[in-house]
Amino acid sequence: MILRFFRRDDGRETIQRLYGVIVAQSRDPAYYTDYGVADSIAGRFEMILLHAFLLFHRLKDEGEAGKELGQRVFDAFCRDMDANLREMGVGDLTVPKKMKKVASAFYGRAGVYDAALAAEDGALAEALLRNVYASVPERQAEAAALAVRLRQLVAALKATPFETFARGELPLPAVGAPSFVENTSS
Repeated sequence: MILRFFRRDDGRETIQRLYGVIVAQSRDPAYYTDYGVADSIAGRFEMILLHAFLLFHRLKDEGEAGKELGQRVFDAFCRDMDANLREMGVGDLTVPKKMKKVASAFYGRAGVYDAALAAEDGALAEALLRNVYASVPERQAEAAALAVRLRQLVAALKATPFETFARGELPLPAVGAPSFVENTSS
């Protein structure tokens, strides 16, 4: 017990705090009630990916330090996904195949969300509809509201200094009620 005071800080606690905030935010009930995200394994997975993406999107502008911090959080994400797969009863021989799909899903969505954030033409809502809402047309309003929320989170994180993340803090604004945009196109 006392030896922990003499150990070198290797940053594990920082990484666990950052990843803990990602998971906690992704589990906020408002996403599943107000934003209509499916309260299922797939829905929760999509929300973890989305919140992890937010941090990585912010860190990409921080050079080598941001890249290193992002990689360590991504590694924590992978360890968590691996543990969850095993806990759900996925066999040892199947876990690596599933983990390749998890990594592929993450990188695919990160690329799509990055490009969609750069566009102003509703591409983000379309990407969210496709990924988070499984392309269910009745969820267009929720996807548009989630896109507004995502842009708010991106702006909040952009205004946050890197040192905040390096301390293990990920200050995300509380989830508020979505503002639904009336879909005028048919």
